[in-house]
Amino acid sequence: MKKIISIPKELSKKGELVVIPKSDYEELLRSQKVTSDDVLRWTRHARFLLKKKKLPELKF
Repeated sequence: MKKIISIPKELSKKGELVVIPKSDYEELLRSQKVTSDDVLRWTRHARFLLKKKKLPELKF
């Protein structure tokens, strides 16, 4: 018999979902490091988008 998993509509509306083992997920989180080069690259890209008036509005 196949196992069935129910996914709440609230989660599925947020975009694509990916299922991976928890240990892989934790390893992925540990390997994520933001460097100063990343921040500078993102800042340059944000300025470019702002000049083109294509910077999306952030909603909190």
